[in-house]
Formats: sequence, structure tokens, C-alpha cells
Amino acid sequence: QVQLVESGGGLVQSGGSLRLSCAASGRSIDRYVMAWFRQAPGKEREFVAAITGRGDNSYYSTGVKVRFTISRDNAKNTVYLQMNSLKPEDTAVYFCATRLAQNVLLGQSYYDFWGQGTQVTVSS
Repeated sequence: QVQLVESGGGLVQSGGSLRLSCAASGRSIDRYVMAWFRQAPGKEREFVAAITGRGDNSYYSTGVKVRFTISRDNAKNTVYLQMNSLKPEDTAVYFCATRLAQNVLLGQSYYDFWGQGTQVTVSS
């Protein structure tokens, strides 16, 4: 079992920045893919970013590429999402997830454990 706890969400103005954190416990995640998804009101949950176990490859959805950066600190069993140039359409609940495998897949059904989510609200 892996427990994931997100933090760092909040209210920010358009153009601002936030850094989300996801702390894992229960087992080491250093070999596994970590990802961020988000769900806006009335919409389905969507992929945002993912990173391989060693942090040597990362993947982004088209809408956040360049503005967001995913990273990880395996010594702290933690993954981060740095979000810059935020837009109102980035408003959503952001979820951290882990896939107990080493290859990145983008569909949420491939992820084994999920956090409870953290709210990000971007005002215009």
C-alpha cells in the first residue's frame, strides 16, 4: 500500500505560481512512475504530468507544457508540481498518483494509488 498526501494548493491570481507537493508513505516510490492529474468542476479527471522513477524523463499535457514542471526527490519520497503563469482554466482539484511500474502511461486507470487531492483556484 502507498499513501499519498498532496499539499500546496490555494487561491492565486492569474499569472501567479504555486508549487504542489505529494508526500508518499508506506513504501519507497523511487522505482515508480509518479503523476499529477486534475479535475475541474463538471469535467472528467485529466492527465497533467508524469515522471519516471529516476526522474530522467517527464511528460506533460499540451495545455501545461512549458508552464508546469514535475520533479521528485526520492530521498524524501516526494514529488512536486511547479506551476507558473497560472490561468483561470487551471482551476481544479489536483491529484497525485503512483503507478507501480517503470513505464509511463497517461490513462488514469493505469495508476494504482491516489491522494485525496488539493484545490487550486486561479482568479482572473
